[in-house]
Amino acid sequence: MDDLLKIRLLLDEAITYQDDEMARELALEGLRLAQDKTLPLVESGRSILLDKELLGEIEYFKGQLEILNENFKKAIAHFDRAIKFNPKDGASYNDRALCMIELGIIDGAMEYFDRGIKAEHDFATIHHNKGWLLNKLGRHTEAIRCFKKAIKFDSKRAVTYENLADALYNLGRPKDSIRAYKKALNLLNPKYIYIKKQLSNSITQIEQQFKVKT
Repeated sequence: MDDLLKIRLLLDEAITYQDDEMARELALEGLRLAQDKTLPLVESGRSILLDKELLGEIEYFKGQLEILNENFKKAIAHFDRAIKFNPKDGASYNDRALCMIELGIIDGAMEYFDRGIKAEHDFATIHHNKGWLLNKLGRHTEAIRCFKKAIKFDSKRAVTYENLADALYNLGRPKDSIRAYKKALNLLNPKYIYIKKQLSNSITQIEQQFKVKT
């Protein structure tokens, strides 16, 4: 696996589980690595040969650092440049959309999720995050379709099963919700003890509320 891609995946996990310290370390590591890859061409006076995708990586990691600093407008500017350098980078569309949500620009965020899906259809995270927003907006059936697409592209993503469970609960499908929560529990990294406890509590609450067992 490419080093930059590996860092992106680890960064996504750190952000998902709110480990801001680790996320910052990874964003800085990714930025340094991307910049180091450009250094030989810059030092030899051959900047014109720089790989645009690599320049996009630099902007992407700069955007991540601005998100962690809660400078969402600055982050958007970096993601716009990342998209300009690499229009096929679904993650930059995704994270631009998340910044827009933080700024209250909901309709625009949905547009960027859709643009990102068109650019990189098999990127599970963007399907997941579109589903997350739809679920928050009360559009639970549409959200479930997005979560199922995310699972199709990444069947080991515990957080997607967790969100799928919530959407199923919102639609009054307690047994299906419990099954999804249990799947999330089985997939979740054991180090996230507090999240496992939350998931177990959610299952117990649904069982008690609906008097069901699975």
